[in-house]
Amino acid sequence: MMFIPNLLSAGSGSESIVRARIVVVEDEPDLRDAVAEYLDASGYDVATAESASAARTLLETQSFHLAILDIAMPGEDGLSLGRWMRSKTPIGIIYATAAGTALDRIVGLELGADDYIVKPYELREVLARVRSVLRRVPQPAEPQAAKAETTANRRSMSFGPFHADLDGRFVTGTNGTVIDLAKSEFDVLEVFLTRANRLLTRAAISEAIGFAEDPESSRAVDIRIMRLRKKIEADPANPKFLRTVRGEGYIFSLPTGEGN
Repeated sequence: MMFIPNLLSAGSGSESIVRARIVVVEDEPDLRDAVAEYLDASGYDVATAESASAARTLLETQSFHLAILDIAMPGEDGLSLGRWMRSKTPIGIIYATAAGTALDRIVGLELGADDYIVKPYELREVLARVRSVLRRVPQPAEPQAAKAETTANRRSMSFGPFHADLDGRFVTGTNGTVIDLAKSEFDVLEVFLTRANRLLTRAAISEAIGFAEDPESSRAVDIRIMRLRKKIEADPANPKFLRTVRGEGYIFSLPTGEGN
């Protein structure tokens, strides 16, 4: 699996080593061109595609850090395209959906989307969400020699049979097997691991992972926690680590002595 560097755009006020590459997949030509031009002027390298099939062709020869996908396109829809992209690379995904189609947004989040925008949207909102998602893109895998030199300085935590490398952004289980976590799932896990044994409200979790204030944020947090439980809990219906505090939020239970 290809890993992609954690990036900020040249227009974000921070120095960038690599210019982030974004693909905009949108069947409305005026909107597609407007988004591409705005992001290009903001310091990103932008490619466009008018359909899912055109996007698939692009990804045969090019790699991207983030994709903005319209859900309702003729032929293959954005949800199916996003699922295929995620099977190839840990690319960041922002879905664009028409106003009032909450079901599409929920399905998109369940498929591992990092964020969504509702049409009609302002270009400034698109830029804000792009920057937020790119800040959470995984760090690249290190060469073996460099990895050996920096192992002692890496942030890491253990819980039960699992070991989380917070800098490398991966979790291993029994026998060193890597657990398949989406970026959004790791974001939530990191929040809990670094705040273990503390009650966290949905609002606090949303703020920690960079969600914009939105009525769907609580639902998005719940979906990510549900997916996370399926991967780290022996019995997701009776979680040992990630417990619900009814009416208040969640708490990640870490026994004394674990975590180091």
